[in-house]
Amino acid sequence: MKKEIVQKIIEKLKKNYPDSKCSLEFQDPAQLLVATMLSAQCTDKQVNKVTPILFETFPSVKALADADLEEIKAIIRPTGFYNNKAKAIKKSMKSLQDKYQGEVPDNLDDLVKLDGVGRKTANVVLGDAFGIPGIVVDTHVKRIANRLGMTRNENPDKIEQDLMKLLPPEKWTLFGHMIIDHGRAICKARKPECEKCFLQEECRFYKKSRM
Repeated sequence: MKKEIVQKIIEKLKKNYPDSKCSLEFQDPAQLLVATMLSAQCTDKQVNKVTPILFETFPSVKALADADLEEIKAIIRPTGFYNNKAKAIKKSMKSLQDKYQGEVPDNLDDLVKLDGVGRKTANVVLGDAFGIPGIVVDTHVKRIANRLGMTRNENPDKIEQDLMKLLPPEKWTLFGHMIIDHGRAICKARKPECEKCFLQEECRFYKKSRM
């Protein structure tokens, strides 16, 4: 895809989603890390209902590291897959406490060493907690980047690399937020609302569907 087309996509997304930002609610990097871990296979809206209770009960990295596993499970149960999530949260918080003085590291290499943290979660934390550019490849970004023709890959790591080549670093974090907003509003998984989409001119999927 040509860079001028990418620029048009970015400009149109910014015009239509001027207030795009992370929809997870958090007060510090550790809270965002936990919230992002909980968001796997769960809506951000549901996560935002659970995290206030979780962080009020366990208000620090140390508190979560020392928490009773069953108590964590009981609180985060509505987010699904709560057994694995609870174990990962407790282990990752213990690692932060033991290895990083209770602080969340601000680099990808250290973040992905934590239990339950992959590149997607790490890039969310880097972009929204530390202001360090990162491309988050969630289901919306994977779907829409392919539909637009920005990638032909299905593997999230390869999609991330493709998008990094196309997008200027200062747009990486914002692009993810705008694409997620677009996926929720128009470019839906099962029934994309192509007729009302402002990216028809740039979209490979739309053009192929009209052939």
